Amino acid sequence: MFTDSHCHLSFPELQAQLPQIREAMVQAQVDRALCICTTLEEFETVHALATGYDNFWCSVGVHPDNEGVTEPSLDDLVKRAALPKVVAIGETGLDYYRLGERTVADMEWQRERYRTHIRAARQTGKPLVIHTRSASNDTLAILKEEGENADGAGRAGGVFHCFTETAEVARAALDLGFYISFSGILTFKNAADLREVARFVPLDRTLIETDSPYLAPMPYRGKTNNPSYVPYVAKQVAELKQLPVETIAEATSRNFERLFSGVMA
Repeated sequence: MFTDSHCHLSFPELQAQLPQIREAMVQAQVDRALCICTTLEEFETVHALATGYDNFWCSVGVHPDNEGVTEPSLDDLVKRAALPKVVAIGETGLDYYRLGERTVADMEWQRERYRTHIRAARQTGKPLVIHTRSASNDTLAILKEEGENADGAGRAGGVFHCFTETAEVARAALDLGFYISFSGILTFKNAADLREVARFVPLDRTLIETDSPYLAPMPYRGKTNNPSYVPYVAKQVAELKQLPVETIAEATSRNFERLFSGVMA
């Protein structure tokens, strides 16, 4: 019924409890999950989750925040993307939130990493999983510079995951042909503006996720998140769009299949 389009089951706090999490998913009617890669060092573990379970898939990529890790080459990403059950490139994107004493100009390494992921996605025909924080203008501009637009030949497309930006950024992403994914943040009391964005995003371009182990939805905020909590996100979307939660579950699962074409129903 429900699909978690973005989780980190390879992280130790979740991996150690995988049997219990999988049972909780069954009880919550969460049928599928996309396990997200954040470093090349982590990829083997993430890929083992995807190949070890018939309702898990995975991505390959290096998160923009990760420093001191193996820098991915185009070949690194393309080769891993060809492996079974790898259906996406990422998590990639830009994050200027933790600049510290650095300037935006100092983050050129992050922009180059992002471009490498976009090129891998276009070469493999697999969608991008995009993270953007305090960097939406550059995130969108680089997509366009690399040839991503709604009608472009060879476009990869993808999803802006754990969306927290404005309606204007959502509109720009939609205009480029991307999907928008909402997390448990949507249920937080201080997320009224984001709920308005969720009302605006068309249902046929909406995904839901946990981003677990982070961002557990109400009433579990502050606890360790896991994919069995994604129905709470769906319920919030259903309330905002004044639709039955079953309609949200069906639509977001169908969108998941459409975007990640290597996923089977």
